[in-house]
Amino acid sequence: MADNGRAKPAAGESPSCGRRKGESPGSSSSSPSSSRRKPPQSPGSRSKQPANNNGHSFRKVTLTKPTFCHHCSDFIWGLVGYICEVCNFMSHEKCLKHVRTVCSCMAPTLVRVPVAHCFGPAGQKKRFCCVCRKNLEGTAALRCEVCELHVHSDCAPFSCSDCRLCHQDGGQDYDMYHHHWREGNMASGARCEVCRRACSSSDVLSGMRCEWCGITAHASCYVIISTECSLGRLRGMILHPSCVRVCSRNFSKMHCYRISETSQQCELDNLDDVDVQSPVASKENQSSGSSDTGKQTLKVFDGDDAVKRNQFRLVSIPRITKNEEVVEAALRSFYIPDEPQDYELQIYTQQGLLTDDIVNRNGTPDNKAVFKDSQPEAWLLRAKPREVELLKIYTGWLKVHINRVGVVYISITVGKSSTVDSVIKEVLTQLGKEDENPEDFNLVEVFMSSKQVQRQVLAGQELLLEKMREIRKVSLRQMNQTRFYIVESRNRVVQVDLLLGGLPLQLTTEEYTQLLQQHLAIKSHLVTITHMYAGQGAVVLQISCFSEAERIYMLAKDTNINGKQLTSLVIPEIMHSKLAKGSCPLLVFINPKSGGLKGREILYGFRKLLNPHQVFELNSGGPLPGLHTFREVPHFRMLVCGGDGTVGWVLGVLESIRHKLSCPEPAIGIVPLGTGNDLARVLRWGAGYSGEDHYSILVSVDEAEEVEMDRWTILLDAQEMTEDGKQNGFLEPPKIVQMNNYFGLGIDAELSLDFHHAREEEPGKFNSRFHNKGVYVKVGLQKLSHTRNLHKDLRLQVDKQDIELPSIEGLIFLNIPSWGSGADLWGSDSDARFGKPRIDDGMLEVVGVTGVVHMGQVQSGLRSGIRIAQGSYIRIIVTKPIPVQVDGEPWIQSPGQIIISAAGPKVRMLKKSKIKQKKQSGSLREGRAESPVPGEGAN
Repeated sequence: MADNGRAKPAAGESPSCGRRKGESPGSSSSSPSSSRRKPPQSPGSRSKQPANNNGHSFRKVTLTKPTFCHHCSDFIWGLVGYICEVCNFMSHEKCLKHVRTVCSCMAPTLVRVPVAHCFGPAGQKKRFCCVCRKNLEGTAALRCEVCELHVHSDCAPFSCSDCRLCHQDGGQDYDMYHHHWREGNMASGARCEVCRRACSSSDVLSGMRCEWCGITAHASCYVIISTECSLGRLRGMILHPSCVRVCSRNFSKMHCYRISETSQQCELDNLDDVDVQSPVASKENQSSGSSDTGKQTLKVFDGDDAVKRNQFRLVSIPRITKNEEVVEAALRSFYIPDEPQDYELQIYTQQGLLTDDIVNRNGTPDNKAVFKDSQPEAWLLRAKPREVELLKIYTGWLKVHINRVGVVYISITVGKSSTVDSVIKEVLTQLGKEDENPEDFNLVEVFMSSKQVQRQVLAGQELLLEKMREIRKVSLRQMNQTRFYIVESRNRVVQVDLLLGGLPLQLTTEEYTQLLQQHLAIKSHLVTITHMYAGQGAVVLQISCFSEAERIYMLAKDTNINGKQLTSLVIPEIMHSKLAKGSCPLLVFINPKSGGLKGREILYGFRKLLNPHQVFELNSGGPLPGLHTFREVPHFRMLVCGGDGTVGWVLGVLESIRHKLSCPEPAIGIVPLGTGNDLARVLRWGAGYSGEDHYSILVSVDEAEEVEMDRWTILLDAQEMTEDGKQNGFLEPPKIVQMNNYFGLGIDAELSLDFHHAREEEPGKFNSRFHNKGVYVKVGLQKLSHTRNLHKDLRLQVDKQDIELPSIEGLIFLNIPSWGSGADLWGSDSDARFGKPRIDDGMLEVVGVTGVVHMGQVQSGLRSGIRIAQGSYIRIIVTKPIPVQVDGEPWIQSPGQIIISAAGPKVRMLKKSKIKQKKQSGSLREGRAESPVPGEGAN
């Protein structure tokens, strides 16, 4: 569970004293008391501890296997322990009075701002469920793509919307951002920020960690840490949530964060349509219905919606038990912290709901056993009708100045005649705002589901008691996750930005408008084209209506124009004026197809460490959406996670729209996920990613030095200008290619072409660098007997000087001193004819190889290539079709001319510092050493 901005106790109070079960941790003293009434115990009943103020229902148990305490994470010696019957929290007897961790049934009371989760399939590491606290290994499990929430699939419906708040949603502004605490699943070696002792555990769900700044603490220590979060060591590169705005009313968080919905994630959409069983019943007590155990299993629904979806819980109870204990067990299975006296079980049959058939219908007293011989097929858990009810009205989204510090909600008593309007008046009176016009405020019902936060404005004459009865009838779980907020009823400006890609290239604004009206039937009075990227075939639409934005977004994903699928993305707005002074946010591009499954793990890791609005998946629209989002940021850096081809792709798009950016020359770092990774080697980022800590990578990027690198333009089939200024005629314009690393002709390109064909035939096998290099070796061995007199098939001119070529089979032009997965093709020997190669010297090195054997000797470090020339302007005349490759992308080039020249300004790259990083512990102490950045300008 997460605690997003828990209010602190008043002076003189202990962190938990004075707070009763059912009461929000930050509520005022006027909040209602709902202390659990201890039911009468029959002889022989199990030894129970009274429910404490954190919602737990502890029961004394005899331990039959090694068990660890969830509070202190130490081993429980002896045979006696205490377990919560709701969330499975295990404790020493001595630790019971010190427990500060809140039960899962109380998690909705800790939510400061409801934010839905983005569930995806779980990873491979050992994790514990944040709902039932059990190990996830060997079971179907999910994880949030944005925060550290891990749950079983059947526990996900009982988690609430307590994800990180990563942006301003329309007009809802927050002046201060609190720590976002998440329990357990921390890195080994994490130390408490308060007492400096170890606070992580690999045996149980234990310890607390802020998911923004990364500080860690014990559950009994974190309550004394200051509430405001400074974002920690990485604050300079994190895009602060207060600087990002998204109008996302009709869009899920998956859409807002541009998280691609894979086939596994599509299955999550049907999560509520399958049977949801009690973790205890489904994982431990599958044989509980046998006669020798003395127990039976009940199928229980929590409302009409659960009946329609066949969504039930299996509740295990003794064969002879009391009515109230059965109801209490059913409430626990649905994580509902209410009193059993307020609920009843009704018999459910396929013919309908028999409201009269309650558990004690046979007339026996309530304290007698009722489940003895036969039992119905299923039961329906219902709330008993109430004449009056205590309603909590939250003021979290209301901008009011009040004297009562720490108020989270106002408690209002509602009866049969209480309307929305009357409740608003009473709330304003308690807030000291009697002079305000009640018509300027609305009461909003908010359902805090784990997958989506649903908001509904209630009508003024609607009866609230009847409304609450309707919600409970639909689902008791839904009622436990529902809040009522009082908000100002002002008209907010709707502005949704969508980027549509996949359109034809080089059209005018009028032509793009006509095309969209033809295929998407856009409404001109609601939709405006604000930005156009004709070279990329993309436009940005600004839409002033939520329903129209949702319609266009969904329709575009199913639309093809000229045989090409359109892409549609929600684009956040970065309010650059709110960025802190000196901040340099990091724009991250990740190619999940690179490096096998490692690309996806990096994507997941960076979304958690940074703001997900600054992490872009290249599968969804390429680099353009990220560059457009950051177009007005005055200073930012970029991190490209992929191979050399991915880096070239990003550099190419950056070059084409550089003139539209406030920061036209951002420095670029690399996480090498490809096969060769030659550019990453030169810039010290390594030969390939091998599971390095994601936090350490970001620290290295922050400390990296900026260097310049040449880029080159290659004109294929080019015709030069004649002396009289007239251009020689040709049928087609020259093909223009950008080069960053090297350009090869002959045997080198031929091997790349064979590898490319093999990968196209069986792409599923090419998911590791080891396999890819093995394929290179295989195709190289097949070319051992190959001979090509390349020097006879082309003529070379360097800086307008004709160069005589030796007898070679491959000709390679180098911009960086690394080729073919780290080989030094030019060599390190000094030569008076040539200067020492650098990536920013404005020169290309021309090298020849005599064949596959020579290339193998270069790869093994036994030889270097044949040095031919250095120059800044290259002209090649090809007389026969020949294989060529640019940065690993091969094809067959027809006869003609090839011209290589410098491509405009140099690009700025990030070179990893030589200083070795100190290994960081789970607690980032230095992250809190300075004052919070948001105070300098990021509200």
